[in-house]
Amino acid sequence: MEKEINQFDISTGAEKLDSPKYVLFLLLITAMSISVITYLGIGGALLLITLPFILLYFYWLFRKPITGLWAAIILGFVLLGLSRYITAEIQFGLGMDIVLVLTYFAFLIKHFYEKGIWKPAKKEVTLLAAIWLGYSLLEFFNPEARSSAAWFSGMRGISLYMMLIIPLVLLFIDNVRKLDVFFTIWGVLSILASMKGIMQMTLGPDPGEQLWLSTSAGQTHIIWGQLRAFSFMSDAGQFGANQAYSAVMAVIVAFAEKKRGRRWFFLLVAALGFAGMFMSGTRGAISIPIAGFAFFFILRKSGVVMISGTTLLVIVFIFFKFTFIGQDNTFIRRMRSAFDPNDPSLQVRIENQKKLGDYLATRPFGGGIGHAGVKAKAFLPDAFLSNIATDSWYVLIWAEQGIVGLALHLFILLFILIKSSYRIMFRIRDPILKLKMAALASGMFGVMVASYGNAVLGTMPTSLLIYTSMALMLNTKKLEIQPT
Repeated sequence: MEKEINQFDISTGAEKLDSPKYVLFLLLITAMSISVITYLGIGGALLLITLPFILLYFYWLFRKPITGLWAAIILGFVLLGLSRYITAEIQFGLGMDIVLVLTYFAFLIKHFYEKGIWKPAKKEVTLLAAIWLGYSLLEFFNPEARSSAAWFSGMRGISLYMMLIIPLVLLFIDNVRKLDVFFTIWGVLSILASMKGIMQMTLGPDPGEQLWLSTSAGQTHIIWGQLRAFSFMSDAGQFGANQAYSAVMAVIVAFAEKKRGRRWFFLLVAALGFAGMFMSGTRGAISIPIAGFAFFFILRKSGVVMISGTTLLVIVFIFFKFTFIGQDNTFIRRMRSAFDPNDPSLQVRIENQKKLGDYLATRPFGGGIGHAGVKAKAFLPDAFLSNIATDSWYVLIWAEQGIVGLALHLFILLFILIKSSYRIMFRIRDPILKLKMAALASGMFGVMVASYGNAVLGTMPTSLLIYTSMALMLNTKKLEIQPT
């Protein structure tokens, strides 16, 4: 028989404060909070505010480890932009490493006594990611490399996150319902990113962003007196490319949605995505919808779709290439310059590639991961490679890992894209799943094309979305047999 509780024996919160131990506890918490805020400033205050949510996150992480994958995707959108608000010396990129490692730990704890828990991750896409990571690890011994810190910093974004993300996707997203959750999270984050970009263009940058623009970032984000929106991402280039990528995905997924509410949601994602692309002033981003939709028309295997779609793309090309409509608009004028073969910026890039070609002629394995481009100046300010802008993602891979690394990287990308496209065109029977996979493949192809002009593919959040797409597109057999 349970013992009855006497309500008069229960101490209230006010009565507990009469106890010295509770008063001491509150004073200790207050002192710690003041210390954190004093040391970290506004970042410390935000940390204290979010602490209860962090504890709740850990609870859900160990109860449902897929929470870690969703958290990684969300973190990918905001992580690199946090440095504008927190002045303390913090390696923000390590936050992604911690989240992914903790997710694996939570998965192992939850399935500790089960056998065969890794079987869903034993796919060819995992093997390809492991090969790419293995090559990157061997680059540590590159005789041209001069900084182990630069190698560690660069290797994580180039191959480690790919190796960590892909198995998690194969383990967790094993049915269409979870696939829809992924699309929804992506769509919500894209909407928030565009809304932040609109705020920057209409209300102006906030104090943290204004301080960031006062550094060298202002040289590339204020063109002819006009701000280029960058939202809460690393820079305007990544913001514009990612929003164009999101727009391609959303337009195609909208066709696959039967529920009117979800269809309108993805159409909103697409509209704001295209708006974000233009607000960023990122010229190379225009190639993502052009290439992405062209690839989608091929995947559909429909003559009517291909003809009408191609006609639309030709009209867009003519608008930018052969007309001056909207030339008074800064963003349209900047986008139009991407179609000019005599653009000064393009000529500088070609000249830089000639210099790199001479340097890499005798270096088939490149100059070392993390040793090329602007970011390398933090480790090697006077090195040859760190003083030549790479711009292109493929040029970056070529400069750091040589022609051997570039060939391997392109093989992996093309293998995944070609095999997934074959499945979409000839193997997937479910028309809804076929459209959703086509959205991922089309977006990936658009990003691959745009990565020739900008280092899009290897930067968060686009990189995480691409790695997730790779795993999903080569796991369609599992998705198709699972109940919706």
